Order: sequence, then structure tokens, then C-alpha cells
Amino acid sequence: MNAPVDVSFFARAAKPLTSYRPYWAKRFGTAPFLPMSRAEMEKLGWDSCDIILVTGDAYVDHPSFGMAVIGRTLEAQGFRVGIIAQPDWQSAEPFKALGKPNLFWGVTAGNMDSMINRYTADRKIRSDDAYTPGDVGGKRPDRAAIVYSQRCREAFKDVPIILGGIEGSLRRIAHYDYWSDKVRRSIVVDAKCDLLLYGNAERALVEVAHRIAAREPVEKITDVRGTAFVRRSDDESGKGWFEIDSTSVDEPGRVEAHINPYMTTSEQAVAQGSTCSKDDAPDSVAASADGSSAGGQKDPQSTEPNPAIQPMLFVANPALKARLKVPPRDTSVIRLPSYEQVKSDPVLYAHANRVLHLETNPGNARALVQAHGEGVTARDVWINPPPIPLTTAEMDYVFDLHYARSPHPSYADENGSHDGATKIPAWEMIRFSINIMRGCFGGCTFCSITEHEGRIIQSRSEDSIIQEIEDIRDKVKGFTGTISDLGGPTANMYRLGCRSPQIEAACRKPSCVYPGICQNLTTDHGPLIKIYRRGRALKGIKKILIGSGLRYDLAIKSPEYVKELVQHHVGGYLKIAPEHTESGPLTKMMKPGIGNYDKFKQLFEKFSEEAGKKQFLIPYFIAAHPGTSDEDMMNLAVWLKKNGFRADQVQTFYPSPMATATAMYHSNKNPLRKVTRDSETVDIVRGEKRRRLHKAFLRYHDPNNWPLLRDALKAMGRADLIGNGKHHLIPTYQPLTCGGYESARRKNSTPPGAKGAKGVAPESPAKSSTPQKGRILTQHTGLPPRVTGAGKPSGAKTFKKAR
Repeated sequence: MNAPVDVSFFARAAKPLTSYRPYWAKRFGTAPFLPMSRAEMEKLGWDSCDIILVTGDAYVDHPSFGMAVIGRTLEAQGFRVGIIAQPDWQSAEPFKALGKPNLFWGVTAGNMDSMINRYTADRKIRSDDAYTPGDVGGKRPDRAAIVYSQRCREAFKDVPIILGGIEGSLRRIAHYDYWSDKVRRSIVVDAKCDLLLYGNAERALVEVAHRIAAREPVEKITDVRGTAFVRRSDDESGKGWFEIDSTSVDEPGRVEAHINPYMTTSEQAVAQGSTCSKDDAPDSVAASADGSSAGGQKDPQSTEPNPAIQPMLFVANPALKARLKVPPRDTSVIRLPSYEQVKSDPVLYAHANRVLHLETNPGNARALVQAHGEGVTARDVWINPPPIPLTTAEMDYVFDLHYARSPHPSYADENGSHDGATKIPAWEMIRFSINIMRGCFGGCTFCSITEHEGRIIQSRSEDSIIQEIEDIRDKVKGFTGTISDLGGPTANMYRLGCRSPQIEAACRKPSCVYPGICQNLTTDHGPLIKIYRRGRALKGIKKILIGSGLRYDLAIKSPEYVKELVQHHVGGYLKIAPEHTESGPLTKMMKPGIGNYDKFKQLFEKFSEEAGKKQFLIPYFIAAHPGTSDEDMMNLAVWLKKNGFRADQVQTFYPSPMATATAMYHSNKNPLRKVTRDSETVDIVRGEKRRRLHKAFLRYHDPNNWPLLRDALKAMGRADLIGNGKHHLIPTYQPLTCGGYESARRKNSTPPGAKGAKGVAPESPAKSSTPQKGRILTQHTGLPPRVTGAGKPSGAKTFKKAR
């Protein structure tokens, strides 16, 4: 199970990023920051940009920001790259600020999907934006990738548009749009881009950039992995592929012949080559009598069945069977149900989603094609197989580029600082953190990381990570000795993966850890432990915290890792994600049972006690996830009270594009299994009332929720949970409340004077930042101030945390 194989060093059948001949503009050298104005271009000696990147985020030159990674990677290839960040989209003029790009536009909505960034799970507009200076909302449009692409086309019509980022990745096929409650077309069609690059796109983008620089027409670039584009059905470049039709779910069975109403039952049986024994019984008796002599002896002339005569059997010819070959996967394309089909038929939508997720392993994935439109407007959205993951050497190459590790100087205040009114919260959070890997093989159905970054873990080398720690210590302003995170999508998947490249290339499982940890998965946390120890031994490093989400079902396979984590890298409390306690929703989430949480809790408490530290686990949960019944939420609330937890803030299920759970939400079907008209249906939590109920169960302790919970418990036949004893969930009495919502995050609280508020106002949610035992502070907000290594605010206590 723990084979001594470092999967980070598996050979990859792809051209290395460092093997391309640099573009001629390499002579200009490296820019301190990628230019955002003409003045900066002139200072660098540029007369034009080869590539202009347009993004919905503020420009932060840090490897945790996608545009910085893409920009620096292209710069290292010799291209002159400019950035237009958060442009005014009301006209095309701001898109002309840097002039006409020589090669192409690179467009992205930013690090987050623009709709998720702008709207809450209840479709309410957010008032803030963590990727904007000053945390100001409204600096990017809805569906920013489409809007930016349209403005780029208006600015310079003949310049190719290359679309990328997570918003494009998750919308590469027809997808359910939660905000409009309908199925929308592929973003390739709506944005009218020339090429979409999905996933981590360094490999694809470098190849595309060099081919466009070599004057190859962008419409001819149709063979790059990790790309999607529009192709007409009569396009010659689409010939020579073996097409597999997957546009339907139920195949017709045996067709029964129509019954002739004028035939007797016996005649019908004869017509089908059989007899009706009941109707023919008199004739059989008569025939038997005729065939026998008066003495009862059989007539020698009568016929008997010949045992030598056997029915004819048809079997497959082994010689022909050996010649039957499955078409090569690299020349096969699967035709998904068309946009028009999935728009009108939720079952076909679930089927298309299942096929898409089955074709995500770069080792065996086939191309996909989906028709959009009919008649003369018909065209196919063609999706090539996913990109080949980066090797460890390539990961080091990307992360070791010349990042300034700070926001662009244009965002600084009058003192030249980024810590005041112009502070960018997203940068502040990762200011002193280090990304050590990419990808996630967890396969959680509500998460889109797998759809974007893939299931294969791409890890950096130990030396590269240590070098970045030293760079932060020596070069980053405001560092006080604390690294806020060493992680990635998951804290403890560094260098974990399949024990052999052959098995990895053949696997089609959606998760390596569900329903149990795969026997082919290595779970050795040794390399990660080594990095922790080496990092904290560096001079000038006081503390290294782990802020990324911990996969505790993997962690319990390595008690040594848990001990290392708990005793040296937890700042008082550690946040993990059981998500639920009941098997119903957990099976739809593809999450482990609550028993794994109990095992990890035992280890956590044991090693905390050994270290003489008082530390707490902070579990967080999801409300209203597909497959969750009202009884499931009630049982979860009982579990929370039994274990002494009070959730400060609730995370409600958010149907993000292309996630498997979103397909469940839209279709009521379970795409984790074969989808048919009669396949498993999933209980979906729809409507504001039921969603409020599920959130109320998580906040069972909030008096504002008690009236709703009392009515629900009575309707469920569980009035026994209403009472004033310790074993009861909610009391019988109702105190005078304001009707508002109290959150540790001020912006998420309902003020006392809001609609429905009455009585006495609650205590200020910001009265104390001290974490209290038994109080859950959730994943995204409600946490005490992080120790990021910045200067300690006056009059404030410092609390260290790991998520």
C-alpha cells in the first residue's frame, strides 16, 4: 500500500516547459512588475505588448494568483506581457490602455468564479470582494469572462482571444447556472473566444503562445490537450475520428409484436412456435389414443424424439473475436447529448455530467464533443483530453520565477503601503503562505477543485519549498517569523498518489479515498514531515502553521504525521471538515463516515495532552446538500449538542457549475452511478423555507430559530426533543429576541433594526476574538484574526489558527 515510489517524479509524455526556444523579446529581461500602463511599458523599453492579460482580480504578483503565474510563465518564455486588472467594462476604451497585443488576449474572470464571488448561496449580492483593494464589491461584472471577451473583441477585432481561469474551466460544456436556474451554453459559444484553456494551463498556454508567435492561425490549433474550441460539423480537421454516440441513456429492449385480435390463444402460440397446453390438451389426448393399440401398446409407426438431434447453438468465432479491436482512445471522441437535449431533459444532463467526470484522467481520457444549435447555426464544442500534469521539475520552474510577492504599486496608499485602506484581503491571507502542491484526489462532489486542477497530485521539490520560505524571511516586508500555511488544495496530499504510473493511467475512479482508501494509493506522509521539520529549523522562522484543509481520513494512516502536526503546527485549534454525520448525505458528498473523525479526534487529543497544550478541533458542516433529509439534519443537530458544539456560522450548499452535486441538484439523479430514466433519485433541498430549516438545525442554539424548529420537530413526530432538559434539543420557552442573525463576521450579521427585528439587540458579534471551547467558527469566515506574520495590531490579542 505504501510502495516506496515518489509519484511526483513519474515521467510525463509531454514537451517540458523549459524546452522551448525563447521568443526574441527575451532580451528585454524581467520586469519588476508586469506593466499595467503605457508609462511602465516605456520605462521597460517596450513599444507594445505581445500578450495582454485581462483579469477580474487586482494584480498581485504572487504565485497564489493565477494571472501572476501565467504572466510570469509567459515572460520567462520571452514574451512581453501586460496586465489590465479589473477594467471598467462599460466600454471598450479601458481595454485599449496598453495598445494592441501582437499575439493574443488572455482573459480570465480571476481566481474565483465571478458569480460565486458576487453572490451568496442564497443569491444575495455580496457587499465585499476579497480580491479588490479595500475589500470593495462591484469591481467586476457578472459572468466576467464573457463580458471581458466581448470588450476585447470590440477593442481589437482581429486579435485572437484565449480564455482561461476557473470560470472558463467549469463552464466548458453546457452547464446548469444556479443564478438563473437554467442550463446555459458552453462558455466557448457565449464568449466567442478562439480557444479555451481549462485546468492549470501553463503547459497548454506555452505551446499555444509559441505556435501563434510562429504565425500559425489560431483556428488551426486544435490538437493541444486541455483546450476547447468551436468546430463546424463539416470542418475537415474533425475528420478521421472514431465517434462514440453517448447522446441517450436508455437503450430499447425486445420489441413485442402486436397481437392479432382475431386469432385464438392456441393460434397465437402456434404462430410463435409453441403450443398452448391448456387449449391443446383434448387434441393431445386424442392423438395419444390414436397412436396406441386397443391393448394399450404403442403403435410402432408413431414417432418419438430422436436424442441424437440437438438444437443448433450459435457461438462467437474465436478467430474473429481476436481481431475485434477497440478504437484507440487518442483518436476516439465521445458525443455528449447536445445543448438542446440537456437543456430540456435533466436526466440527459446528469448523464452528460457523469461522462465528463469519467473522462478526466489524462492517462485514458477521450475527447468530448457537444452540439450547440441546429440547422445552419449548428456547431460543435470540441473538448480535448485534460492537460498532462506538470512534473516536479516543472512545478519548481513555475514557482521559482521572479514574483514580487506583493500587490502592484498602483494600489499603494499615500505612504506606499498596502496595509491600510487599500489592503487586498486575499493577498493578506496568503501573504506569508506557501503553495507546495496542486490537485486533489478526494473527489468531493460539492467541490470543483478536482474538475479544475485534476486528481493527480503535482508536488514541488523540498529544496524549492525551503528556498521560498527563506525568500519570505529575507525579502517580504512585514514578516515577523510566522509562515501562515504550507499547503495547497489539501494540507496532506503532498507527494501522495498511485503506486505505479500504469495503474494511474488506467484508473477511472472518481475518488482515491471513497468509499475507502484505495489499496493502490500511497499514504506515506514522510516527505511532508521532513519539510515541516526542516522548515521550522530555519533561522528566523518562529512558527509554521498549517492553514489548508486537512484530509483526516488520510492523516490517521500516519500517526507520526498527526503527532508532528498537532504538537508543532496547530495554533490553538484545528479546523477539519466532516461535512455531516449521516450516511445519506455523506454518500452523495463522497465523504468518509463520522467514525474517521472520531479516530482523528482521539489522536488529536492524545498528542495535544502529551505536548501539554490545550487545543481544540473545529469541525464544520454543510447544510442543504443534495441527499440530505430533514431527519438527517435533525440527527446532526443532536450530534452537535451531544458533543457540545455551537456553530457560529453555517455554510449552505452552493451549486457551482459542473460539480457532481450540482448535477444532482438540477436533475434529481445520482451521477455517481449509471444514469437511466429509472435510476436512483436524490432528495433535493429546494426553496427558501426548507433551506432555512436545514440551516436552523445547525444553529439549534439560536433562539431566533426555535419557533421554526419546534414546528418542524412536531411535524416529524419528534416532539420528544422539545424540552428544558439537557437531553432536549430546544427548550419549550421562547425568550425575547431581536429576530436578527449574529455572526462573528460583522458583514454577515443582521442588524437589530432590520426587518423582523424586535426586542433586545444581541451582543456585538465582534466583542471578543477569543476562540471559545465548543463554539464552531466556520471555514470561510468567523475566525479570530490570523497570524500572518504582519505587525501585531495595537490593543489586539494574537491567535494562531490552522484550518
